[in-house]
Amino acid sequence: MFPDRQLAIVAERVLQAQAPMKVLAAEDNPVFQSMLRAMLTKWGYEAVVARDGNEAWQALQAPDGPCLAILDWMMPGLDGVEICRRVREASREPYVYIILLTARTDSRDLVEGMEAGADDYLTKPFEAHELRVRLRAGQRILDLQQQLLAAREALREQATHDNLTGLLNRGSILETLRNELARSNREGQPVAVLMVDLDRFKQVNDTFGHLGGDNVLREAARRMKGAIRSYDAVGRYGGEEFLILLPGCEGATALVQAERIREALSAEAFEFNGRPFPVTCSIGVSCRTHPDGGDSDALIREADEALYAAKDHGRDRVSAMCRG
Repeated sequence: MFPDRQLAIVAERVLQAQAPMKVLAAEDNPVFQSMLRAMLTKWGYEAVVARDGNEAWQALQAPDGPCLAILDWMMPGLDGVEICRRVREASREPYVYIILLTARTDSRDLVEGMEAGADDYLTKPFEAHELRVRLRAGQRILDLQQQLLAAREALREQATHDNLTGLLNRGSILETLRNELARSNREGQPVAVLMVDLDRFKQVNDTFGHLGGDNVLREAARRMKGAIRSYDAVGRYGGEEFLILLPGCEGATALVQAERIREALSAEAFEFNGRPFPVTCSIGVSCRTHPDGGDSDALIREADEALYAAKDHGRDRVSAMCRG
């Protein structure tokens, strides 16, 4: 995984570890409400108290809703078992760990609660230390799930992004292009593609070695990302070539965007080991005013041809081949 993403994930984990875990306490009895709030606060949790099932369900649906919940079985509005069912049907991530409170002792009732989606249960009246132990068990499971989600996200990043530059890799940028062409076709919007090639990149490797070349690729990627719009997409197509997707851009606008990217690379010298040196790029532009979902190969081919034309005319320039 590329460094910026690693730092972001580490920072997010640190913030999560520092903040007290939210615990929903859904209980309609005011005495039990007060008792649960006091216990949760004493144990270092952030108590979110709901007076009935409807309030509890709303709290769990919030974007930053609690992932650990204590639900009374019998409440006005939705009961605890119904909330369990709804939570599991929603298949929310991250997982919500639910402890069901009940005065029922019949095994059939307990089976019903667990089958509805409860992870654990306590029979009223209960002892405080028993609830605390069960909360700790739930927190350990939620912490493990967070680690698994972070690992899954890391694997997804590795599968879809270029390890050196952090940009989308070839497969991902091509998939993004196909998806955007299909969307633009449905909505009748133009789309443009830029093929960017760093000029005389072999000389960079010959002069500064491959570490210097890697540094140039990373810095070029950073500058290109800074020059495009938030809804554009940029990927490393191969070697020192990059593919940029510009949704909603017809020919003239695409040329302006391409010039902005070219200037972002050439305006300020690159540097390696304290030695500044210029880096320029050539850019080929292709576009469709009325795109078709199957235009991806043709757009890339035309952008390639325009790129070669830019290089034939002296490099450090933009050339276009746009069709309707």
